[in-house]
Amino acid sequence: MAEPISEKKPETQSRLIKIDGWIFEIKAVRAIRVEEYGQPYSAIANINLNGDNAYIDGLLTNSSSELAREDFNTLKQYLQLLGIQEVQFDRYKNSTSTFRSVDLSNLDEKTTVAKEAETAKPELLKLVSG
Repeated sequence: MAEPISEKKPETQSRLIKIDGWIFEIKAVRAIRVEEYGQPYSAIANINLNGDNAYIDGLLTNSSSELAREDFNTLKQYLQLLGIQEVQFDRYKNSTSTFRSVDLSNLDEKTTVAKEAETAKPELLKLVSG
């Protein structure tokens, strides 16, 4: 029935899944910073995926919280699991926009992410209907 059609290394997750005559490709991701799904979240990131590149086109927090280095490291860890090589985003500070590009293909970062992924396994969420 469903079979992954990716030839990526085991530490990465496939963005392509084939079911019957359809291929499903992950092209966009919405990430929310929250302890439990369904609760109010304190930050959101919209990420567009294109080949080995990602662009974070929306990164917002509520007024009472800032983005920390750990937040960016978590986003990078997730993108590395998807096989992303480079992530780009615009950073707004003091009413000025600065374009940033981060190379995720660095072997040391991949090793760090692989070790972190072993200790902090992604949590599977159950979808429930209301």
